Amino acid sequence: MLDGLLWFFENIALAFYNLGYALSHPMLWLGWIGGLNSTEAKQALMRFIYYGGSHQFFFVVFTAFVLLTIVGIWRNAVMWRAVRVMEGLANGIGRFFAWAGLIMVMQQIIIVFMQRIFVSTDIAVGLGKVFSKDISWWSEELKFYNALIVALCATYTFVQGGHVRVDLIYAKVSFRTKRAIDMFGALFFMMPAATLTWMYGWYFFWRHIVVPKPSASDTLERLLLKARALRWNVETIGFSPNGFNAYFLFKLLLISYAGLVFIHSIAFFYRSYLERKEGPESEGRYLDRDTLGEGEEAYEGTH
Repeated sequence: MLDGLLWFFENIALAFYNLGYALSHPMLWLGWIGGLNSTEAKQALMRFIYYGGSHQFFFVVFTAFVLLTIVGIWRNAVMWRAVRVMEGLANGIGRFFAWAGLIMVMQQIIIVFMQRIFVSTDIAVGLGKVFSKDISWWSEELKFYNALIVALCATYTFVQGGHVRVDLIYAKVSFRTKRAIDMFGALFFMMPAATLTWMYGWYFFWRHIVVPKPSASDTLERLLLKARALRWNVETIGFSPNGFNAYFLFKLLLISYAGLVFIHSIAFFYRSYLERKEGPESEGRYLDRDTLGEGEEAYEGTH
């Protein structure tokens, strides 16, 4: 027990050093961006892979959260600003990628026309350099648009209050109790779930991008040894011979989803704390929710 506590606080203390060292030596972990044309670049990618799913990275994020929380409790204006920035991030990303729904519908209509009316086996797009794929490729790609909406619009939907929730006791308790429940949920459900999803999803993604395959159980030293044979090996296997073959993007969306949920769990925790402290008059402060426009108020909450 004592050893575990010492390890915990030691890693919090080391978070300042680790962050400072990473920022002052960017090429040690970003040197691969220009290509894997040297041993140093390959080792830089392995460091990037290792630290992206490491406990060192977790404690850097955790320590930043603790410090921001302390400052925000001291000066509530700072915490409100953090809420607005993080909710703005969720809204901005969600509103942009929500258009994938329209693209998905339009593409499905084109596929039906090309198959049933023009009896075509492929679809080509582009001017000059044409991108041409079998219709089955475009059909399976529709799953990717759906995944974009699910992964990148989840926190946006949360901000907009659009998620379905099962309410057993929440509606019957007081305003302050509701906010306490929200704080508990953000801290003990949203954050841990997002962290675990990130930890597993990070290596799941990279195992389909490079070889030799990195493992969550590998030490940094072992990964640096593997770097000698490192090369790109992007997954291009589809479910059908001519089907969509960029399924590695779904794994990228998984970790993007985990990151966005973690960020918004902080925003939700802060908003719940501030509203509980300041009372019912602060409910929904700075909340940027979509509206159907003037004259459509009767339909609000049904879309």
